[in-house]
Amino acid sequence: MTNGSLARALFARWREETLAALGAAREELDAVNVYPVPDRDTGTNVYLTLEAAAASACAADAAGSGLDEVARAFVDGALRGARGNSGVIVAQLLRASIPQLVEAFGGADQVDSVVAGAALVRVLADATDAAYTAVERPVEGTILSVARAAADGATAGAARLGGSARLPEVLRAATAAAQVALAHTPAQLDELSRAGVVDAGGQALTVILDATELVLTGRIDGHRHGSRRPLPVPLAPAADVSAGGPAYEVMYLLDVEDAAVPGLRAALAPLGDSLVVVGGNGLWNVHVHVDDPGKAIEAAIAVGRPHQVVVTHLARNADAHRPGSHGTRTVVATAAGHGLAELFAAAGAVVVNTADGHHPDTHELLGAVPHTGSDVVLLPNDRAVVPAAEVAAVRLRERGARVAVIPTRAQVQGLAAIAVHDPGRGFDDDVVHMTAAAGHTRHGAVTVATRVVLTSAGPCEPGDVLGVVDGDVALVGTDLATVAEAVTEQLLGGSGELLTIVSGADVPDGLVAHLERLVATSRPGVEVAVHLGGQAGYPLLLAVE
Repeated sequence: MTNGSLARALFARWREETLAALGAAREELDAVNVYPVPDRDTGTNVYLTLEAAAASACAADAAGSGLDEVARAFVDGALRGARGNSGVIVAQLLRASIPQLVEAFGGADQVDSVVAGAALVRVLADATDAAYTAVERPVEGTILSVARAAADGATAGAARLGGSARLPEVLRAATAAAQVALAHTPAQLDELSRAGVVDAGGQALTVILDATELVLTGRIDGHRHGSRRPLPVPLAPAADVSAGGPAYEVMYLLDVEDAAVPGLRAALAPLGDSLVVVGGNGLWNVHVHVDDPGKAIEAAIAVGRPHQVVVTHLARNADAHRPGSHGTRTVVATAAGHGLAELFAAAGAVVVNTADGHHPDTHELLGAVPHTGSDVVLLPNDRAVVPAAEVAAVRLRERGARVAVIPTRAQVQGLAAIAVHDPGRGFDDDVVHMTAAAGHTRHGAVTVATRVVLTSAGPCEPGDVLGVVDGDVALVGTDLATVAEAVTEQLLGGSGELLTIVSGADVPDGLVAHLERLVATSRPGVEVAVHLGGQAGYPLLLAVE
C-alpha cells in the first residue's frame, strides 16, 4: 500500500461497519431508551449522528482530501448532524478521538501495534474527559459511565502487559470493560432499574466499540469474523415522559467565539436539564431540555448566531409512532440503473438513484417524499440502505405520516413488491401484499470480483466470477455463463413459477438468451421475464417467485 493508504482503508471500513451496526441495533436501542426522557429515539439519534459524519467524510474522500482532512470532515459532520443527548455526547467522543488516532499512525504503511495500542489508551482517556466536560451535570449510569469504563479498561489492560500491549489487546480490554459497565447501569439509575433495561446511550457506545474491534481485530470476544455480541434483551419501558421534567428539547448549532461558551453554559444551566455543549473553533452544538424554549434560544442570540434550531415537545415525541389517516400514498424506491429506474417509475414509484454503488442517506430519502401528508412506503432494495430507510420512517412518522418500510434487500425484491402495489387498496392491505411478494422472492446475482477477498464460498481473485444467492456468495468461478447457470439452478431448486432476469450494463451478448433457452429446456413450466436494468457491476440480477 502507498503511504497512509492502510489507515485510509481502515477508516473507510470502520465508518461503513459502524453505521451498519448502529442501523441493525437502532430499533432495539430506541426501545430501551428511558433516560433522561423515554422518547424512544436514542438509537435513531446516534445513527443519524454517525450517518452525517460518514457522509461528510465520504465527500472529503471523494474530493481527494488528505486523510487528516477526511478525519476532520468526519468529526465536523458528527458535530453538525448530532441529534439528541446521546448523539451530541457521541459527537464529542468522536471529536476528541478520531483526529488524534489518525495523527498517531495515519501516515504509516504498516501500523506499529504497540504504538497504536498506547495511542488508543491515551485517546480513550482524553475523549472521556472531553465528554464529561461537555455535560453540565454528568450522571453515572449513562453513556458517560460506559465511556469511562472503556478508557479505564484500556489503561488497565495496557498496564497488565507492562507497556508492551498491542492494539487488539488494548481494544478488547476496553470493549470488555464497557460491557461490564453497561450491565451495571441499572444499578446506578432508578429509571433503568424500574424499566428493567440498560442505558440506551451506553449500549449504543458498546455497538460502536464492537464495530471498532471487528474492523481492527477481525473478531469480537474471540468469536469468528462477522459475529456480534448479542444486545441485552430488555423489558418494555414505560411510554410516558416522567412527570415534572422539562417539556421541550431544544437543539441548535451556534456560531460563537469559544470564549463566550462558558457564559452561555451559565445562562442555560438554570433553565432546565440535560445540558450538553460540544464543539470548538467557532462552531458549537447545544442540547438542553427546558420548559421555555424561547429563553434557551435567546441565550444563544445574546452571544452568537444560532442556526438549525430544532424544538421538540418531549411528550408528543414519545408518542410519535401512532399512525395517522391519510388520503394519498407515495412509494419511494431506490434504483441501481437507468432501466430499473424506468421500471419503478412506470409502476408509480418516486425513484432515488443508487447507480454506481451510491447509498442514499436519510435526508435523501426524506427529500423524495413530495408532501408530508401522504402515506409512505419505502423500498430500500439494498441491504445497506435498509437502516437509512428505517430512520427516514421514524422522521416521517414524527411529521404525522403513516409509513411502512418493506425491507427489500435486493433490486429484484423491490420489483416484486412494486408489481403488486395497488393504491386503490387500503394502506395496510397494500403493505401486506407488497411485503409478501418481496418475502416470497428468492434473489441472486452474478458479478465479477475486483479485489482479493475471502467469501463464504472461499477465496477469490480479481476477475473471478461470483455467484450470489440470497445475499451470500454461493460459488466462485471463472466463466460468467457457467456461474449464471449454477445460480439459476439454485434459485429454481425449490418451487418457482417465474424467473426474472435483469441485465446489467456489462452483460455479454447472448448470455440472457442462453439462460432463457436453459430454463425452457430444463424447466418448461417456469415463465421467464427479462428486463434491461442497466446496473453497473452486476451483469445479471435474478429472482424466482
